[in-house]
Amino acid sequence: MVDNDPLSSALSGLNNAESVGHLSQTVSPASNIIGSVLEVFYDRGYIDGFQFVEDGRAGKFEVELKGAINECGPVKPRYSARAGEYEKWEKRFLPARDYGTLIVSTSEGIMSHYEAREAGVGGQVIAYVY
Repeated sequence: MVDNDPLSSALSGLNNAESVGHLSQTVSPASNIIGSVLEVFYDRGYIDGFQFVEDGRAGKFEVELKGAINECGPVKPRYSARAGEYEKWEKRFLPARDYGTLIVSTSEGIMSHYEAREAGVGGQVIAYVY
């Protein structure tokens, strides 16, 4: 089976594993974008950790869950957001003010919208988690 959107598959896999109470989830195939998104999840306290596992193909991530994700998903289509516009996207994708995180792809790498706002950079909103 050909997967057209590995990020979407990874996030829905994490969402499903969290909703049934699993403690770990395997995300494959691995990619730099998925790795960066998992890094943001880890930094913001949504997962306990993750590691890359080489499997002779694209590789995979073993993700340790901790039950902190209520919902996560990709943002489709990927909207461009200026540095001062993150509040508009928070209102659209997150349930409450200062609750949850938007993951943004910027010229300085993939980061949370909090970091992007602090750095004063805009980018594309690619995912959300709360």
